Amino acid sequence: MPNPDRTWTIAELAEEFGVTHRSLRHYEDLDMLAPERVGNARVYHRSDRVRLSLILRGKRLGFSLPQIRTIVTMYDQQPGEAGQLRYLLGELSERRADLEQRRRDIEDSLAELETLERRCREDLARLQTDVELGSKMGS
Repeated sequence: MPNPDRTWTIAELAEEFGVTHRSLRHYEDLDMLAPERVGNARVYHRSDRVRLSLILRGKRLGFSLPQIRTIVTMYDQQPGEAGQLRYLLGELSERRADLEQRRRDIEDSLAELETLERRCREDLARLQTDVELGSKMGS
């Protein structure tokens, strides 16, 4: 069972999550993380670790830092978890629609590239045939 009192240093969290110390300080500047200060050292608690995991998941899903900040900080404020979940559902819906549109755009681009590639190959084959015929006629 994990130790609920476990803490992490900035170096430990950075290494575990594959981020830079600068990124962690940036998230702190944005009030997304709130490590305890012991002298000049930052001491991260389980809640900071969970928040960092949520921040990085949000980034992987393509959310902006302001969107992630809203989602992460809503849990501790009114309207609490229910409000956080409603907001997140709306953001997920928008993100899904954006990605689906991008997929359609990519599929359209691929089809256009395929058409262009086919035409180029046909034109090249025609040109090569014309050159071959021309050289045969000139011989």
